[in-house]
Amino acid sequence: MNSITHYSYCPACGSSSINPVLTAKDYTVSGQNFAIWRCDNCSLRFTQDAPDANKIGDYYKSENYISHSNISKGIINRLYQVIRKKTLRQKRKLIFKLTHKKSGELLDVGSGTGAFVNEMKENGWRVVGLEPDPGARRIAQEVFNCELKNVHELFRLPANSFDVITLWHVLEHVHDLQNYLRHLKNLLRQDGRVIIAVPNYTSYDASVYKEYWAAYDVPRHLYHFSPLSMNLLIEKNEMKVIDYKPMWFDSFYVSLLSAKYKNQRPKWLGATWVGFLSNLKAASDVRKCSSVIYIVSK
Repeated sequence: MNSITHYSYCPACGSSSINPVLTAKDYTVSGQNFAIWRCDNCSLRFTQDAPDANKIGDYYKSENYISHSNISKGIINRLYQVIRKKTLRQKRKLIFKLTHKKSGELLDVGSGTGAFVNEMKENGWRVVGLEPDPGARRIAQEVFNCELKNVHELFRLPANSFDVITLWHVLEHVHDLQNYLRHLKNLLRQDGRVIIAVPNYTSYDASVYKEYWAAYDVPRHLYHFSPLSMNLLIEKNEMKVIDYKPMWFDSFYVSLLSAKYKNQRPKWLGATWVGFLSNLKAASDVRKCSSVIYIVSK
């Protein structure tokens, strides 16, 4: 049985005009190289010949994969934990602002170790958290007393039952891309919002680090979005992007990791400068940010 996913057409728009653009290395788990291709029609980049849904789990099995391990060893991981506390508050405030609600029904897809689910529950929201990794679900139970469901439960949830659906750096991991988006629309209430945060390969920091850019994160990241490709993908699934929000911290964290991959160790001053310049260039247009939050409605 074939254990890889090979595309003869773009997984976002369906165009057959696709070509290889670069090769990136998996620095987190396997050390393997993976080809990244680009669609000439919608500008999506995607990981060609990535492990299929049955094999991809092996590439998450590392304590270095921080969103599933909750570790604080090493200065970059400690920095991640400090920043996460601040970004959790920002995410909560964004949801309050978008919905004008202090409580409601929220679905979080790809909850990791449960920090965001816990943040929203502690602030009055009723939350369903879905996470495919059993190790991460166990940590969520131990650390936050949050019971996350297996991600397969997504297709058993009732229609029109959520005010907000969040995917924080999750959509780039989903094999069944089109089906997922169609189903998320079905789960969303008429005036609800889907919040999708993904890395942006058209950012300045991505252009500096090229194949070393940490947010390619092959093969776990199956797709590498641009604002254009995300808009076309959302429209294809009969929804619309109504706003964009920046994730300012990502440029610094990703630049530090990228510099580490490129130079075998972090280049703190240089990486910080790249992160600063990336945010400066995105100040007038958040669609140029290292990671972009897409606010989506029906």
